[in-house]
Amino acid sequence: MLIATRRILPVAAAALLALSLPVPAAATVDSSSPATGASVAVTLDGLASRVAQSLADGGTRAAVTEAVLAGPLTLAAIPDATLRMHAAAADRAVLAAKGLPASVGSVTQLRLALPQMRAALARGQAPLVATASSDDTAASITAYDLSGRTVLLDPNRAPQRPVLVVEVDSAKTVPAGLDLVRRVLAQRGVSGATTTATLAGGYWATKINSVRLSDDEEPWIKGAAEIYCVVGGFGLDGHPKVDVVQLPYLDYDGTTYYPNQLLVHFSAYKYNLADVVMMEDDGDTNYQALAQAIATALLTITDQGVYIPLVNAIINAIPTSWWTDDPDYVDSWYTLSTGSSGHLNGAAANGWLEVSPYWVAPL
Repeated sequence: MLIATRRILPVAAAALLALSLPVPAAATVDSSSPATGASVAVTLDGLASRVAQSLADGGTRAAVTEAVLAGPLTLAAIPDATLRMHAAAADRAVLAAKGLPASVGSVTQLRLALPQMRAALARGQAPLVATASSDDTAASITAYDLSGRTVLLDPNRAPQRPVLVVEVDSAKTVPAGLDLVRRVLAQRGVSGATTTATLAGGYWATKINSVRLSDDEEPWIKGAAEIYCVVGGFGLDGHPKVDVVQLPYLDYDGTTYYPNQLLVHFSAYKYNLADVVMMEDDGDTNYQALAQAIATALLTITDQGVYIPLVNAIINAIPTSWWTDDPDYVDSWYTLSTGSSGHLNGAAANGWLEVSPYWVAPL
């Protein structure tokens, strides 16, 4: 939902770094894992068509308009009983595709695409209904009118007509997904530095003072981003350790944020060095597959007595399909240390961090 200009590491940099790291064989994901991103896109597109047709009923449209003008509407709460049934089925399909349990609840929602469409919607203009594609380079956006007919929209120019967007409620799925990643990694033997440390004496951490991601030509239909970081290093036992850190405030590119958030906890890293891979959930991330792939890749790496960057191993672990019209990778930072300070550009030139050391005192 954020970065149209995200890029894989520059070729020269990737080649140089590959020399320093034994790259594992392509990580295999359990064949029993649920379907991935395409299933989410297909599910949401089908639901968007059904939502559009349900709005042909004046009472339903009035109720939905009132709700959406106040904020995103959970589709499980929509007045149309038939549509609620379809929304429930879509919720199950999305959760399965993202590797999440049913206990997460309803995760499909409806929102107004842009604030400037409020007036037209409020005065009763019939909206179109669409879903944001994970393909930021698509030549058109597929929307549906109230009869269910397809209307193609320009991704670079918003229409005058109001557009309602069917999407995944990432405020619910991302925290649940990252918790799942942490649990699966721990079960596979890749624990987090913050969960295994002895904190009695305090420790050094790296604090994000400010962060900014590159400006781009993102399609107007996209909403706020859901950014998280995979932080990895070698534990005191010589085995890789990974922490997954959510950056819930980092909503939009081209904006500088000042979070004062702790990113790296040097409480259990053998070399006092760690790497950071920043990623985004575009609504289609399969967290079960992500955790399994990262664990499989990192468990092939052994301590060689000198620090080896883990960024390449983490990036290589990302399922190949995620690089095709689905840019979940945002940027990465290599070998942050207890003394890292100042302005740090990302390796993919898609963003920067302003950081400083921070002493975490014992309780």
